[in-house]
Amino acid sequence: MGNCCASPASKSSKEKKRNLSPFDDIHPSLPRKVVVLKTYPVGLQKHEGKGIRDKYNLGRELGRGEFGITYLCIDRDNQELLACKSISKHKLKTSVDIEDVRREVAIMHHLPPHPNIVTLRNVFEDDGAVHIVMELCEGGELFDRIIARGHYSERAAAVVTRTIVEVVQICHKQGVMHRDLKPENFLFSNKKENSSLKAIDFGLSVFFKPGERFSEIVGSPYYMAPEVLKRNYGQEVDVWSAGVILYILLCGVPPFWAETEQGVAQAILRGALDFKREPWPKISDNAKSLVRKMLDPDPKSRLTAEQVLDHPWLQNSKKASNVPLDTAWTRLKQFSAVNKLKKKVLRIIAEQLSGEENEGMKDMFDMIDGDKSGFLTFEKLKAGLPKISPQVTESEVKLMLEAADINNNGFLDYSEFVTLMINIHRADNDEHLRKAFNNFDTVGSGYLGLDELKRALSDEVGPNDLDTINNILHELDMDKDGRLSYEEFASMMRTGTDWRKASRRYSRGRFNSLSIRLLQDGSLESGQYEKR
Repeated sequence: MGNCCASPASKSSKEKKRNLSPFDDIHPSLPRKVVVLKTYPVGLQKHEGKGIRDKYNLGRELGRGEFGITYLCIDRDNQELLACKSISKHKLKTSVDIEDVRREVAIMHHLPPHPNIVTLRNVFEDDGAVHIVMELCEGGELFDRIIARGHYSERAAAVVTRTIVEVVQICHKQGVMHRDLKPENFLFSNKKENSSLKAIDFGLSVFFKPGERFSEIVGSPYYMAPEVLKRNYGQEVDVWSAGVILYILLCGVPPFWAETEQGVAQAILRGALDFKREPWPKISDNAKSLVRKMLDPDPKSRLTAEQVLDHPWLQNSKKASNVPLDTAWTRLKQFSAVNKLKKKVLRIIAEQLSGEENEGMKDMFDMIDGDKSGFLTFEKLKAGLPKISPQVTESEVKLMLEAADINNNGFLDYSEFVTLMINIHRADNDEHLRKAFNNFDTVGSGYLGLDELKRALSDEVGPNDLDTINNILHELDMDKDGRLSYEEFASMMRTGTDWRKASRRYSRGRFNSLSIRLLQDGSLESGQYEKR
């Protein structure tokens, strides 16, 4: 979740007067003494007996994610403007979620001061939330700045790429793998033309040692390296993701595209790059050379961050073409607008999902776990899963166990079971997505026409930018009848979108299941489906 990428939320006068966050009212089922930050990183002050509001005033909402909300944060002593990401303990359902928050704080504190990495300023914990206070970035997202300028060039793309890869380089030198590099995770510090671009989200990052391999499927679909889908990867994945961003900067669309999530994954595994469509014929060979080497499907031969920075295209970036890439700019505007529409849908879905996902999960787990051991073996799943989902076969149960077994210990604990069940139920139930569709279909026609899209995209591209809205409608309208059906709307949402914004808890289940399907249709060789 970014720290300044959403419109302010309204507050009641009572909330304003008390200056409280939504996390002051603890969910009754949550133990009041849950401790997330058992130890504070060395150098960060632990504020014994003091709450965040003893030092800061929390202002308007700046952004919202799955686990928490980011607020404008004002230092009471010197009136300095900061950002506070407040992570609700109520949303931390599993020990994995709690560990993620601990690691995010540890990594932000561990990384050295750098002009292109957001600075951690303070951490608080109370009964309701963990509050991460950091530098405020109020200059907007990377793509938004490019679009607002009206044009950009190879030279501008090289400047942005250098910044992103320098962030990768410093992370890797410090033993940190980012794992979720994407344009939304880079914000400008302020609105000035020479403002610094900063990496702002380390929620999926992890510490690593040289040669260490990982198997958790995390990240965002468009930017995910092939070895992540194969569940056997190292820090090379960050260079791949930076290469995807570079490709988009140069032509305006992702390099691996399909109409379904599975199609995107298969395109990533095939690794075929299109350098024929506009504007690629106008782009320099040096730029295309760097893209190829960053998107090398073999992580062993892929460039390292240092090698990317030494590439001639970046070394001679001041000599790169400054001719506007108009085709790329137009496509980038459309790509960005569609992504923002998806985010709006995700917010609607998130509101509908509150408190709903885990209903009955414990009962199902206890029913399958007959001996109350707290763990589900293959034999238990084979006997119990068909009672919940009759269509599941024995071979699928085995694959599901292997995919959902995050700890690789041969059985599922409760949190792993919840992930698996959410995925099974989501695969067959589009109730939440249909409700989101109906939110835009205000007249109940069963379709979204130009007027509905204008309203839906008014904040993203402006209601008067009819060219962009028409182009988006044309792109999403598969049967070319001039309107979007629910099926076309759902196809948009399922293309390159992790419905829970790439949280580890959900992306594990969704993309582990995707790996199962790819195994079943032969897109992944069994030998490639390796574990950590």
